[in-house]
Amino acid sequence: MQKVIILSGPSGVGKNTLGDFLLLQFPELSYSVSATTREIRKGEQDGVDYHFMNREAFEDKMHNDEFLEWQEVYAGTYYGTLKSELERINQLNKFPLLVVDVFGAINVMKNLKFKPLSLFIQPVSLEVLRQRLELRGTDSPEKIEKRLAKAEIEMQEANQFDIAIMNDDLQIAQQQLAVIVNHFLKHEN
Repeated sequence: MQKVIILSGPSGVGKNTLGDFLLLQFPELSYSVSATTREIRKGEQDGVDYHFMNREAFEDKMHNDEFLEWQEVYAGTYYGTLKSELERINQLNKFPLLVVDVFGAINVMKNLKFKPLSLFIQPVSLEVLRQRLELRGTDSPEKIEKRLAKAEIEMQEANQFDIAIMNDDLQIAQQQLAVIVNHFLKHEN
């Protein structure tokens, strides 16, 4: 039986933290490692956090139809979900957990031949999102402004997803996710 879980929302909303929580709670899930052309950050590992590649290699994979979805998330920076990642996870007898950009998630939903569980993680407000991005300390003030402008647009897409969860209190968001994902994994679609 094919099942895919998509976790999406604006940058800085806590997608990765919530995704890590789901992996601990549900050993039958496995991260789908996204591909990107962005620079590797301190502490990240190629093939674990992302499949880091240059623009030319990414575009070759695009032209060879190797992506389930891809987006130019920021000017000159691509992110995508490789079809081979879903195959790798299926061979492990696990279900893919995709933690992806909002428009990438919408494309995955369009491109899959079956219905995934799509979850939109909402910030309390753009101001709280700004604080989280600043505390994260990985982006310049200019990049944070770009992320916030994009987040404002992305938040209008929440209705494209099965369920929206407010990440105001991490423990409450985790509890809500656990109930939803448990139900999805234990029942037929």
